[in-house]
Amino acid sequence: MIMDKTVQEATDRRRYLALWFPFLPIDRLRIARPDLWATKAGGAGGEGPAVVVEQVRGAMRLATLDADALARGLTPGMTLADARAREPALRVFDADPHGDQDWLERLCDGCTRYTPIAALDSPFGLILDITGCAHLWGGEEVLARDAVDRLERHGMGVRHALAGTAEGAHALCRFPAGAAADENAALRRLPVEALRLEEESAVALRRAGLRTVGDLAARPASALAARFGEEAVDALGNLLGLGRRPLAPRRPRPVVRIERRFAEPIGSTAFALRTLEEMAAEAGEGLTERGQGGRRFEAVFFRSDGLAFPLRVETSLPVRDAPTIMRLVQERIDGLSDPLDPGFGFDMLRLTVPQAEPMAPTQLALEGGEARRGEGMAALVDRLSIRAGRNRIQRLHPNDSHIPEQAQLALPAVESRAPAHWPSQEEKGDPPLRPLHLFDPPQPVEVVAEVPDGPPHRFRWRRALHEIIRFEGPERIAPEWWKAKDGALEGESAGLTRDYYRVEDARGRRYWIFRHGLYGTEAAHPGWYIHGLFA
Repeated sequence: MIMDKTVQEATDRRRYLALWFPFLPIDRLRIARPDLWATKAGGAGGEGPAVVVEQVRGAMRLATLDADALARGLTPGMTLADARAREPALRVFDADPHGDQDWLERLCDGCTRYTPIAALDSPFGLILDITGCAHLWGGEEVLARDAVDRLERHGMGVRHALAGTAEGAHALCRFPAGAAADENAALRRLPVEALRLEEESAVALRRAGLRTVGDLAARPASALAARFGEEAVDALGNLLGLGRRPLAPRRPRPVVRIERRFAEPIGSTAFALRTLEEMAAEAGEGLTERGQGGRRFEAVFFRSDGLAFPLRVETSLPVRDAPTIMRLVQERIDGLSDPLDPGFGFDMLRLTVPQAEPMAPTQLALEGGEARRGEGMAALVDRLSIRAGRNRIQRLHPNDSHIPEQAQLALPAVESRAPAHWPSQEEKGDPPLRPLHLFDPPQPVEVVAEVPDGPPHRFRWRRALHEIIRFEGPERIAPEWWKAKDGALEGESAGLTRDYYRVEDARGRRYWIFRHGLYGTEAAHPGWYIHGLFA
């Protein structure tokens, strides 16, 4: 089959906007770190091109360059020593991939004002699915111009392109090919590097005389696949709209989504919160119609300068009561290191419910029965989790494992799981089978035994010698052989049998120790460990 048909049918269905920030690391430093920028510049208004460097194979090389550095002949990959020899006034910054990624995610959140389907397009790019959204802005060109203007006012250098496929928008944005009769012609004029193949494949295509996308599209797909692999054919089909690769948005589609747009930006945070409370009540009505309650709520405050401030709260039980939601939001705001700054004003608010669960009506006792006490505990857990941090407040959940240290999991308390059955307690009068305190990981000890596979007679732990006067065991616990490499202890290999003993020393203290590995069959010299302390 010859790839020479029009892509108009494919492009009529969906439209994508690609945004690319070629100088994102440098723009981020100039905006988010003005103190560092001024220091490197020798004071505010300093001159000289700026570059971001990273260490590659023991040498510092240029990773990102600003427009001035590119204009003066510097290129990515050049060593820092060569760059300084050409430009002594060079301003050098260390690469911060995590900071750049966080900044790109913030830009992606800000671009959700235009469409709910916004995805990251690394490196330093975004893809927006604007299908069905452009008419709200007066057309896709008006939407794209508004997005670019907002980002440029914020200080970001940005390029953009529109296409009927995400791959096409990406390629047109990063490989500008000049004016063309239509989108199809512009795509076919792109170089083969626009297909995002491996470097070896692009070199092989050029050596074969195939320099543009149009050259590849004029060849039979079977011949391309036989010589250059199916990846080249798939990439070409996705670029021209003959195939479709789903776009993975940064945030999944929420259960409920409510927006408020303001004709004029509002500079009062209190008014924004009152509006958000009205939106929370509306979200509660929508959840009630569905018979559900929200487990996670996300409020996004969009500033007129393009920044977005997301606030996320999570509950341990489904809720749909607006005052409860707003109390948690206020707790989150009070715990922010930086106050919620409206800047030049908020021009849009959004409230979404990314996660919801069924919520059946409950009947409370006249004096506030068990259900009310459970709700009170859940509300306390929610507030403490917001104040101290999600992972700081935990609760124990039973786990289906016979390995002692894996029989329970410490999970965030706001995570709800199906009720699980805890093992029943021992009968009164019998000694406990498990200690109250477990060491994780178990601590190694030196043990003296009459025979290598016999019970212990004395052991040394923390430089103290303990004489054993009583012992009970062994209790053999086999390894979880289906979980390779799990449960390794202090360098020991995984998958060894444990023989546990409950022992009592001469001073009446009781310990839970085990031999790790069967003597002669699993280990030549099995190690001993103390795993717990009895009361």
